Order: sequence, then C-alpha cells, then structure tokens
Amino acid sequence: MRTRSGPRAAVTAALAAALALGAGGCVPVEEPEPTPTGGGNAVQMLEQLAVAKAGSMRGYSREKFPHWRDTGKNCDVRDTVLKRDGEDIELSGCNVVAGRWESVYDGRAFTDPSDVDIDHMVPLANAWRSGADEWDDAKRGDFANDLDQPQLIAVSASSNRAKGDQDPSQWKPANRSYWCQYAENWVTVKHHWRLTVTTAEKAALTEMLEGCTWASKP
Repeated sequence: MRTRSGPRAAVTAALAAALALGAGGCVPVEEPEPTPTGGGNAVQMLEQLAVAKAGSMRGYSREKFPHWRDTGKNCDVRDTVLKRDGEDIELSGCNVVAGRWESVYDGRAFTDPSDVDIDHMVPLANAWRSGADEWDDAKRGDFANDLDQPQLIAVSASSNRAKGDQDPSQWKPANRSYWCQYAENWVTVKHHWRLTVTTAEKAALTEMLEGCTWASKP
C-alpha cells in the first residue's frame, strides 16, 4: 500500500482534522490579517503610487470640481470643516459665524471664519495633472468635497494661497512639526483616489516621511 507524503498529505490531514472538529461544533476560520492603515502605512502606500510626469493643464477649470456641496439647511462642506476643525464654534442657523481656529500650516490663530480657508490637501489643479482630468465632473466633485479622507483642512488664508497648486517638492508648511502629518495625509489622499506622483514629489514625500518614527510601521 502506498502512503501519501509531502504537502498533499499535510492538506489531507488538515481536512480530516477540520471534519473531526466539525462533528462537535463550528470550525474556526482563520481570517487574513487586515491591511494596516494610517501613518504606519504611509511609506507602503507611497511605494504603491504610480510615478508619472505631470499632465497638461489643458481644459482645467475649478468649475469642473464642483464644491462646496450642501450638507444641510444653509450649510455646506465648508461649514462642516470649519465646525470640525475649530473650537468654541458659534452658528447662525448652521452657518459658522465665529469660533477659534489654529492653522497647522503656520501656527497662526483666528476667530473670524472669513480669515480661514478650507485647503484641499491635494490641490484641485494638482489632481487634474495627476489623473483627475480623466474623471467626470461627478467624481471630481466627490474629490473636492471629500470629508472621509484627510483632504480638507481649515488653515490660514495666507498659507493656503502661498501653497497654491504646488506639491510637496515645491511647497511645505512653515510649521515643520506638521510635516509628518502633511506627508501622510498627502499620500493617503493620492492613494485612495489613485492619483500619480512625479519623481520629485515622491522624493520629497520620502524625505519627509524618513524622519517620522511611525512612517514604516504597521
């Protein structure tokens, strides 16, 4: 009589053991480990981004990224971010009319919402050059109003305008202590939306993440 050996025998034995357990109750199923998320996975996500030259600005318009969407009576996504990122918020209806905001880009503080901009972490024009030109307006609107990813943040108007549509190889927050979070957020947004990065952009992000203790940890 021939005996089974090797991997096939191991599989057969495992099946037999599972059937034996099944006679008395449920067989536990081994679940795959979840993919780590957050800062600890930033380096991994960066490596997964496609590298490509920046695309053309031909055809670009902010109107092709419709925002801000309504989120309630007299309220829109801008109000939602102001309320989320501020303290001591005062409302008129559901419009934010006062509060306190500290801009993580430059450390400046404000109490008048008109002095605060809602920054798109990955600027709309940058997204256009890195793949969003191929989307329809509905998807671009989802991107421009994305409250689920770290895409929208209340910052000083001056820092937002200094940033413009530049990537991290061209502009970084004056507040260096925010660089790790900035790089993580940028990578997270680009990874979720499957946008490309340029060679210089990837190099800058890599350098920013190198100094972060959590950057390569799951």
